[in-house]
Amino acid sequence: MIRPFRPLALASLLVLSAAPAALAQGAACGGDFGAFLQGVRAEAAAKGLSAAGIDRALADVRRDDKVLARDRGQAVFQQEWSRFQGRMVNRDRLARGQANLKKYASTFSEVERETGVPGPVIASFWGLETDYGAVLGDFDTLSALATLAHDCRRPEIFRPHLLGAIELVDRGYLQPSQMRGAWAGELGQTQILPEDYIEFGTDQDGNGQINLLTDVPDVLMTTGKFIRSMGWRRGEPWLEAVRIPDDFPFDRAALVNKEPRRAFAALGVTKSDGSPLERDDVPASIILPQGRGGPAFLAFPNFDIYLTWNNSLTYSLTAGYFGTRLAGDPAVDMGNPQAGLDGDQMKVLQQRLQGRGYDVGKVDGILGANTRAAVREEQLRLGLPADGWPTPALLGRLG
Repeated sequence: MIRPFRPLALASLLVLSAAPAALAQGAACGGDFGAFLQGVRAEAAAKGLSAAGIDRALADVRRDDKVLARDRGQAVFQQEWSRFQGRMVNRDRLARGQANLKKYASTFSEVERETGVPGPVIASFWGLETDYGAVLGDFDTLSALATLAHDCRRPEIFRPHLLGAIELVDRGYLQPSQMRGAWAGELGQTQILPEDYIEFGTDQDGNGQINLLTDVPDVLMTTGKFIRSMGWRRGEPWLEAVRIPDDFPFDRAALVNKEPRRAFAALGVTKSDGSPLERDDVPASIILPQGRGGPAFLAFPNFDIYLTWNNSLTYSLTAGYFGTRLAGDPAVDMGNPQAGLDGDQMKVLQQRLQGRGYDVGKVDGILGANTRAAVREEQLRLGLPADGWPTPALLGRLG
């Protein structure tokens, strides 16, 4: 199982949560853990949850330092994209994904009719998050959420989901003993957070329960509704592998640069097989995860949903690419990219960029959007192709 937590995505999903209400009530963090839980109890009661449900939910909640260790260490995203996707989009996962698309074809069709979200998109998340329900995670959900809400890094994100988890117990959806999942509080076969479980959970198989742990039809429809809520555009693509000419103006290859597809076609960008791109006004961005020598993709507005699910480009591009493979597209040409930086070198690069006045965010060894943008600016300054891909040679020139 892969469990890449979506910290920035959660922030963007606050519009779907009760965070403003929690903040309005002066939600606290830190201090004595028992006193913190008393505050949570009071807030849950003010929300209308029953005393019995609150007691059941919080009876065995404990601070879990393993959760905090996971929260502070996500080195998996220091990997180059080709290596990461090679592990995740493997032959076995593809075969099982295609088998599940056939096995649950009628449910996937119902989901797409109602939500507009294609089966391969849902299956890509299903496969990456829990290997199609095989590995749901073994962290106590209530304790994990309480630990993260008590920690003062992002309480405004996790406290609403802790309250949502208590509500799941109070409504009788799940017993506390059933609530085991990812370290950041996600539950079920596509790792849905408690507030979203409540809002989008659907009894698709009509058995009288909303069960995202074992009922696949419930999982698929709930996930489709969740993805739709993030702005999925019915009938539109999400990602397409392409070829980029050598003389392409690489400073235009950035997620923040959205242009009509015809503009990229005019610059010589083609489909991966060399056939021409559509010359239409569909907005798109060029993604070069490993610079101009590596694979290239057109990302459409629906790709933004992947970034909302998980703000890591490494994860999102892998999930989007996995979806295209499940939809029948061939493997992308990995090209011959220049060697990149390892985690320690990336931290040095980030420190040097900070020294030049760039805001790269946390020095974490991960090539995020801010670091890519800063690299692109330095490449332009040095007269290099501005593809946003840092190399040892570039690091040396910034020494």
